[in-house]
Formats: sequence, C-alpha cells, structure tokens
Amino acid sequence: MAPDVSLIVVSHNTRGHLERCLGELGSGHEVIVVDTGSTDGSQELVRDGFPHSRLLVLACNPGYGGAVNAGIPLASGQQLLVMNADTWPLPHAVERLVEFAEGEPSVGVVGPRLLNPDWTLQPSVRGFPTLWRLATEYLFLRRLAPRSRALNAFYGSGFDHGSRREADFVVGAVMLVRRQMLDEIGGFDESFFMFNEEVDLCYRARKAGWSVVFWPGAEFVHVGGASTAAVWPRMYREQLRSHLRFLSKHHGLREAERARKLLAAAMRLRALVFGILGRHERRALSLDAAAWLRSGDATALLGPPASREIL
Repeated sequence: MAPDVSLIVVSHNTRGHLERCLGELGSGHEVIVVDTGSTDGSQELVRDGFPHSRLLVLACNPGYGGAVNAGIPLASGQQLLVMNADTWPLPHAVERLVEFAEGEPSVGVVGPRLLNPDWTLQPSVRGFPTLWRLATEYLFLRRLAPRSRALNAFYGSGFDHGSRREADFVVGAVMLVRRQMLDEIGGFDESFFMFNEEVDLCYRARKAGWSVVFWPGAEFVHVGGASTAAVWPRMYREQLRSHLRFLSKHHGLREAERARKLLAAAMRLRALVFGILGRHERRALSLDAAAWLRSGDATALLGPPASREIL
C-alpha cells in the first residue's frame, strides 16, 4: 500500500530541475506541482510529460510559503512532503521518510539528509535567528572559531548529520509536515515572501508542543538557488527583511529595530572588508544592503517586497 503522503513541489522557472525532480518521484505518489508564473515551459512540461501530476498555476507569485499553502487544499495525504523543484529523492527516500514520521506521532516536521549534486553533505539544520546569532554571521565572528558551537549555531555548525536529532528548524528545501500539526497551528505565514518561512513554521510548531526532527535515514539531492541566482542582490534584501520580520513577530518590534541597527553596521563593515579583499560584487551587495537598512526603521522595512516577481 502506498504511503499516506502528498508531495507538493513549488516551481518557478526551473524547468530542467523540475523534470529531474518529477522523473525521480515517479508515478506512485500524489504529486501536486504549484507553479508561480513560470515562463520557461515548466507548465507545459508537467501537462505533457507528467500527466499523473496535478498542476496548479497561480496568477501571481505569493512566495514559497504562499505557494505551498495554495497546494495544501488539493492534497489528500495526512503527511505532506514539501519540496523545491531543484530537489530529488534518492531511491525509497519518500517511503522511508513517511515511515519514520508515522512511527513518531509527536513529530510535526521532519527534515531528511540533504546532499549537494556532487554527493557531499549539505548542512540543513540551523538555529533560530537571535541578535547574537545574527552578529556571529554578519560580523564574521563565526570565522574566528569555525568549530565553536556558540559562534556557529546560526548555521548549525557541529550538528551531527549522522543520526536522529531534535532541531530548532530544518531547511525548507525538503521537509515532511504533518497535516494534523498544520490544522492546529496554521500553514506557512505568507508575509515571509521567501526566506524564513520554514523558520517561522518550525518555531510555531515547537511552541505548540510538536517536535522538529532531522532524520538522516532518507536522502535528497538539493541544487540550491536555482530560481534566485540571477536576482540575488534583490533577494539579499529579502533575506535581511525576513530576519527582521521573524524577530518582530516572535520577540517584538523593539528587538527587530535592534537587529536593523546591528545589520546596518555589519553591512558597512562587510563592505569595508570585501573592498580590501578585492571582492567588488560582495562589496556592492553589502553597500546596497546597508543603504536599505538605513532607509527607515524596522516598521518601515517590514513592508512587502518591492516586487513579487523577484523570485
């Protein structure tokens, strides 16, 4: 009997990766492809090449979390496997992941082991954003002691990817989500346009008493950045905005304002360092981010992205 799972794949102009993803998934599962306005033939690929998959085309791009939310009502499974289009499972990964989750009823979110396309480990467990953790990342502090957990918690350095572990959150490229949990806490918060939507979901899950777990018994390949590489300067702002939004939502606007000031100073430092190192693109990126962070207080910066077409 097929596992009680529905697969929701979010796609935006990633036709080549989507073809690999759907091909590896096969026809043995309920697959829902949510397309957020692709213009590269992705929609035609699904209709013509994968008729067993259900295609949902959105008129506008609501961001990753919004796309997943749109697909959930179409899904019949009690477990929902949420996937980027630039991921694909190794043999039996879906079945193993669902079997694990069904044996652990207190677990609301499960993250599998992610691999880079060259089969090396892709770290996929991180810590919730805090002022200290933002400082360790954006002020280069973690580079002073790469093996220090205190200085590397934001990106999960030192996390054991070889065994089952409780986690703050797992990277949303591939995550198995229990429908019962979503019924209780709600879906993705669509105010997180792209970054930190899974961070917010896992934070709410843990707060409601559900466990968030990393489990290496199922493996998926994740390319990463397939739909954002060409617009990274604008997406960098969205990454910073998402940190402010998370802190404002869960720790208050005052904490978000502190983070804005910290990040603005950090961006100026990064611009200086990258200039000395001759890394001019990174310097320009940091200067742009610094200017944006100084353009208003946290309340002003928490508005919607300038364009929802940047994804």
